[in-house]
Amino acid sequence: MIFKYIFPQDKEISREVFSLALPVILSNLSRVLMSLIDVAMVGRLGAAAIAATGMGGMLFWGALSVVMGIRTAVQTVTSRRLGQKKFNECATAFHNGILMAILYSFPVSIIGWMWAHKFVPFFIDDSTATPLAVEYSSIIFLSLLFSACSFVFHGFFTGIEKTRIHLTVTVTSNIINVYLNAGLIYGSEGLYMFFNETVPFLSFLTFLWQWTYFPALGVKGAAIATLVASVWMVLHYFFYLFWMSARTDFTVFSFSVDIGMMKRQLSLAVPQGLQEIIIAAGWSVFYKIMGLIGLVELATTQLLFTIMNASFMPALGIAQACATLVGKYMGEKKIHKSEASIKESIRLSEYIMGTMGTCFILFPKFFLYWFTDDPQIISMGVFGLRILGVVQFLDAIGFTLWFALSGAGNTLFPAMVESLLTWGVVVLGSYILGVVLKVGFAGPWLLFPVHMGLFASIMVWKINKGDWKEIEV
Repeated sequence: MIFKYIFPQDKEISREVFSLALPVILSNLSRVLMSLIDVAMVGRLGAAAIAATGMGGMLFWGALSVVMGIRTAVQTVTSRRLGQKKFNECATAFHNGILMAILYSFPVSIIGWMWAHKFVPFFIDDSTATPLAVEYSSIIFLSLLFSACSFVFHGFFTGIEKTRIHLTVTVTSNIINVYLNAGLIYGSEGLYMFFNETVPFLSFLTFLWQWTYFPALGVKGAAIATLVASVWMVLHYFFYLFWMSARTDFTVFSFSVDIGMMKRQLSLAVPQGLQEIIIAAGWSVFYKIMGLIGLVELATTQLLFTIMNASFMPALGIAQACATLVGKYMGEKKIHKSEASIKESIRLSEYIMGTMGTCFILFPKFFLYWFTDDPQIISMGVFGLRILGVVQFLDAIGFTLWFALSGAGNTLFPAMVESLLTWGVVVLGSYILGVVLKVGFAGPWLLFPVHMGLFASIMVWKINKGDWKEIEV
């Protein structure tokens, strides 16, 4: 009986999920590796720098997360039209998405750049970390426009099952980001010391920066590197529009905007976009709560969130493949294949996230030493990382089913559930345990399994209910 949970029950669908997800998994792994190196570079600047970039990154993600709804809407409509063989409408969904992304992200980019000094101090109040967070946030918000457009490209190419493109684009932009990070964070004079102290066997690589002078800019340099890499990503994605199939089969250069389709896309995008805003605000308040407990606690939380985000990035490829196949097979009126895609996707997600969870539980210090040698951060981090190890098994289910429902066209239900659980369990519970009852760092982190367990259970119930099978997009 146990073998039906371990081994694929529909080998054809399992292969299809994996082949569609593999390029995204590899691109996400490259993103994981580069982001880990990224944080490791900043981590050597001290706890204040970690806390500042962590808070700046959280606020930026809060603004960018709105576009996740647009990306999902583009992918959902595109995959459904792919199944219906309406290729021209795939391009229309893409054009609608680009227009919506620009109309949202351009003004928000300007607001973030000009007024970071007004809103950042509300979330982080420390004489050393706050100025760094303002400096980092004001620059990184300029990349919002380019990151938003990249999200739409990602949704379009995933929806038409051209996921291999993501691998090339992501790897290239990540290499650019890390290369510029090293040069701009540490400068030409500090690079050799950084390599010597961190990864001495790679110290020979310092010659790659010797062609010009790089000033040591610290966290400001990290933000500039991210901005340049995000511009490159948009240009690289645009290049792939000239591919024969994108240019001819999907007629992407015959610009078209369909108001009726845009309304349908907005009905998909708005719930998820609002959810992402609410959740991002919730996690920003969670950061604020951890900052009230202590700066070391906040820095530890930032490192743990970095590791947590990295751990589910490979499974994100599985979930996105699941969403595409659910939408495509619904367009072809093959609901049984949509159901099989969901089951096989959960199995593959558990393989990935379960493996990572086991490693977090057994070898937490191995991962933490990548980022810091601060004994306080490592001591707290061991506890937190073991909690995340348990969470991985639950998150694999909830995460995949969330994408499955989105692929079917139901973004409202998971948005409401996730928003309520984030604020009701994590934010409120963290304040009570961490600040009112003064349990400290451990209290808020014990809430994570509760949150993920409830979310996974509710998503399983919703999928089994089956009303998603009747949704028209």
